[in-house]
Amino acid sequence: QEQLVESGGGLVQPGGSLRLSCAASGMIFTTMTMRWYRQAPGKEREFVASITEFSATIYEDSVKGRFTISRDNARRTAYLQMNSLTPEDTAVYYCNCPNNGAWGQGTQVTVSS
Repeated sequence: QEQLVESGGGLVQPGGSLRLSCAASGMIFTTMTMRWYRQAPGKEREFVASITEFSATIYEDSVKGRFTISRDNARRTAYLQMNSLTPEDTAVYYCNCPNNGAWGQGTQVTVSS
C-alpha cells in the first residue's frame, strides 16, 4: 500500500543537471521524512540526502553544494535537484521513507561524455 515511485533519471553530460522525483502514495506524506540513496554497480547503497517533515535537510558530504533535496506536500512528492554532475554520480537512485520502510524501484542516472 505504501508506495514510492522515482522518475527523472537519464543520461547527462558532466557538469549537467537533472531533477529526480519521488511520488508517494498510501502514506501520510506530510509527516514523513524522505531520503534519497544511490547505488553504483559493484558498490554498496549509500545515503545521499534527507528531508524531514519540517524541511530540515542533511546531505552526504560529496553532494553538498551540488544537490538539493526538497518536497512538495501538495503533490506528495520529494525531489532531488542534482547540479554539477560528475561520472562519480552515476548510480541507481532510490527514494526511501524511514518512517515506514518504503523504497522506490530506483531510477538510473548516468553521467558521461
